[in-house]
Amino acid sequence: MKDCRPRLYLRGCWLLAMVTSVIATPVIAQTANFATLHLSPGFEPAKGKVSGHTGGSYSLSAISNRDRSRKPCIGFADPKPDHIMVLEKDFPRLKLFINSGGKDTTLLIQGPDDTTIRCGDDTGKSKDASIDDINWKTGTYRIWIGKFHSGVKTNYTLTVQQ
Repeated sequence: MKDCRPRLYLRGCWLLAMVTSVIATPVIAQTANFATLHLSPGFEPAKGKVSGHTGGSYSLSAISNRDRSRKPCIGFADPKPDHIMVLEKDFPRLKLFINSGGKDTTLLIQGPDDTTIRCGDDTGKSKDASIDDINWKTGTYRIWIGKFHSGVKTNYTLTVQQ
């Protein structure tokens, strides 16, 4: 009779490796910790404003070290996105900015293709993050609001403008 223990061992290791990779993979979900934005061109300013709070210890550089413009992606947030932004049509330009009272926020936006990343940090003299960019395609964007230091809880408002 053939000894099947090595084969069982390999199956067990394979199963353990699969479970470990699923557990270790960050939650890149279609749900958000806070509000979801649904925007079409010409949206009213109030529809482009949501709030929440930071406070995670997940490094945003685990999603991407640099964005499409080679800007560094930094900060710490929850592994689950803070907001979902659904663009019903293409936008030639959008500006997203954080107001936390200058408490050093960061910003990471993952596009509908999962590879288009936009990152933001300080805006001028303010420590609050912003992104002002062109060519926003129709689809679902995942938005993380981070803090420069891990685990720091800060309330903020996110504003999207055309």
